[in-house]
Amino acid sequence: MIRALALLLLSASALAAQALPDTGTIRFEVGGVRVIHRQTDNNLFFAKLYLLGGTQLVTAETAGLEPLLLEVSERGSARYPGERLRRALARTGAQMGVEATRDWTVLGVGTTTDRLDSTWAIYTDRLLRPTLATDDVEFVRANTVAALAQREDSPDALLEYLADSVAFAGHPYGISPRGTVSSVGRITREQLQRFHSEQMQQSRMLLVVVGNVPRAKLRQMIASTLGTLPRGDYRWTAPVTGQARPGSSVLIEPRRLPTNYILGWWEGPPAGHPDVPALRVASAILSGRLFAEVRSRRNLTYAVEARYRDEALTSGGLYVTTTRPDTTLGIMRAEIRNLQTFEIPTENLRPLIQQFLTEYFLDNESSGEQADFLARAELYRGDFRAAERFVADLRAVTGEDVQRVARTYMRGIRFAYIGNPSQVNRFRLMGF
Repeated sequence: MIRALALLLLSASALAAQALPDTGTIRFEVGGVRVIHRQTDNNLFFAKLYLLGGTQLVTAETAGLEPLLLEVSERGSARYPGERLRRALARTGAQMGVEATRDWTVLGVGTTTDRLDSTWAIYTDRLLRPTLATDDVEFVRANTVAALAQREDSPDALLEYLADSVAFAGHPYGISPRGTVSSVGRITREQLQRFHSEQMQQSRMLLVVVGNVPRAKLRQMIASTLGTLPRGDYRWTAPVTGQARPGSSVLIEPRRLPTNYILGWWEGPPAGHPDVPALRVASAILSGRLFAEVRSRRNLTYAVEARYRDEALTSGGLYVTTTRPDTTLGIMRAEIRNLQTFEIPTENLRPLIQQFLTEYFLDNESSGEQADFLARAELYRGDFRAAERFVADLRAVTGEDVQRVARTYMRGIRFAYIGNPSQVNRFRLMGF
């Protein structure tokens, strides 16, 4: 059954690769804008502009500023004021979206090649010349604040926020990329204008394009738009490690809920560190063991996993919802100990790594996900071609590597807990 499933997944992956063939990927610069272009032979064009810095550019008081700026830009630009922008975009059938992460903010665009020129004009006018009208700022800010306020109503959303706050206290990763009700509610039109004037510069930009467009045309498109911005002197650097306080820590948020929600993070190495492939594998193995032991065998939860976050500073974590937190946490602690104590024979890792690779590439088969894959390799490992070594690096992981990274990084976990405080022993959480 497992073998049949693996073959089915591999077949699906092969079909996905055929649907989006890579006919060459190169890196070049237009002025001060770094560009990675993956040429394809279909009629699709997808681009992501990574505005580097993320939460390193803000404080807790100004968190969410850049995402808010890009959201407001959707409501009008110099060439397409007010409703004209949305009507023009609707005529193209293109899609644009804002993503905020702790390392960067992204404005993405997807369209067909026959609508590329008109779509690119709208996209770049938003970036270069947003009107930032007072009414638009107030409207988007109010909607954003309302959405952030709903975080209090979703245990999982609140858990994510609280877990980051406690795990990365005093570190840029402890700041929410989208901001908080308090921070976004205080952002003014003048702040947005000043941020755009000071930070919209070529040196902060990495543009990743996956699509069928002649490179000469792509260069011209960039030169006449993004290439007119100030060059600037920003240099991308990953946030430093070691700022998270040593040892375990716990934040408990009392709530009357049907179950209890638990999430804890440990700090991993920088993304370019040689331990990263083994830590990916170790996290996947731990996640499988937790599912088998906590959910399938003991029926203590409907949701349990070990997480891995692929950021400039990697991190891993434990997540579970359960009505019996003390019992569940004891089992999870034992599974980490097993991974740290007993070395898995390397030959036994091979099918596990192959399954991980299959699922990973199925999850990263779209144009936008390919852009993220290339961007992470370029920024985290210094060269987009490092993405080509991803498979080889994972297949080189040994059982000894898995045991070593489990011992090195899976400790000092800092937890957030939402639910009934009487059902959990704080010291059990601190025993990780």
